Amino acid sequence: MTSYVAYFRVSTVRQGQSGLGLEAQQAAVQNFLRNDAQLVATFTEVESGKKNERPQLAAAIARARQEGVVLLVAKLDRLARNVAFLATLMESRVRFQAVDLPAADEFTLHIMAAVAQKEASAISTRTRDALAAKKARGAQLGTPSNLTQAAREKSWVAMRENAQANLQNRQAAQLATLLRATGTTLRAIADQLNQSGYRTRQGKTFHPMGIQRLLLKAAS
Repeated sequence: MTSYVAYFRVSTVRQGQSGLGLEAQQAAVQNFLRNDAQLVATFTEVESGKKNERPQLAAAIARARQEGVVLLVAKLDRLARNVAFLATLMESRVRFQAVDLPAADEFTLHIMAAVAQKEASAISTRTRDALAAKKARGAQLGTPSNLTQAAREKSWVAMRENAQANLQNRQAAQLATLLRATGTTLRAIADQLNQSGYRTRQGKTFHPMGIQRLLLKAAS
């Protein structure tokens, strides 16, 4: 029987109080656990994803080490968004697993965190450069007074979705390249990406030909 310590994270106090986001993580963990699995303890953090000081995560790691069980999280991005933080977790020698990537090993998770960190930095740089270029052209920065709240929210949602789709595609390409370098077939790579929840830019499952195109694009 496999035993787990579950770690949940929400990014705001409001989310922590309302259960928004937390309930989805709890449901994902419960669906992941098999009938013979035991949940030893749960820890919930209300924290910003950009901060590494997480006392509840430290407590979860300590409990998992004490019990000799697996640290379980619902989503990898709830655990860390920078390589140094994830590396620290790995060095703790506590076994851990992400529900959204059940087939991934620690090396794969480390690579994903590296790609996520690089993409987050690139997005920040591109946004800053774009704003600087716009200001240099004499444009007035800021939200126009006639822009409605609904329009602003729609714009932010679109930006987040585009950034996430771009990140997912980069991660998929990185993983496909690593797997191909180990001799994994195109079909096996497609199966691995599909099982890990990755989808093409059109939201469809990967097929061998799509993997081949992904690899060619990554190599260019």
